[in-house]
Amino acid sequence: MDLLVNIDVSDLDPAVRFYTTAFDLKVSRRFGADGVELSGGSAPIYLLVKAAGSAASPRTDQVRDYRRHWTPVHLDVVVQDVEAAVQRALNAGAILEKPVRSSNWGKLALMADPFGNGFCLVQFVGKGYDEIATPP
Repeated sequence: MDLLVNIDVSDLDPAVRFYTTAFDLKVSRRFGADGVELSGGSAPIYLLVKAAGSAASPRTDQVRDYRRHWTPVHLDVVVQDVEAAVQRALNAGAILEKPVRSSNWGKLALMADPFGNGFCLVQFVGKGYDEIATPP
């Protein structure tokens, strides 16, 4: 199975600047004025222009809102140095929602991009998630 990550944004150029600056991604392809493919991570990321107020799905009356929103799916970006990655993301326009916290498996920073999408920066230490994993 291959994964593709799609991120809705209200304005493509600022989104490209944010994701390429914050995560050192590169523009691979453009799809007219409404989409960009970014590479450099473990899966391609597609930034897709969707207007604020447009229908989020044909099966709901929910509309896109680019203020900070919640969804049960978010991105975790694994980094080598979480403090440096936080600073880089902040410099690119991210919001730090909770200071870096440490645990026996690693460090975690809760953040949001300029379009209201939440993400976490994760730095593994020791055995990473194996520190807290239980047998199947």
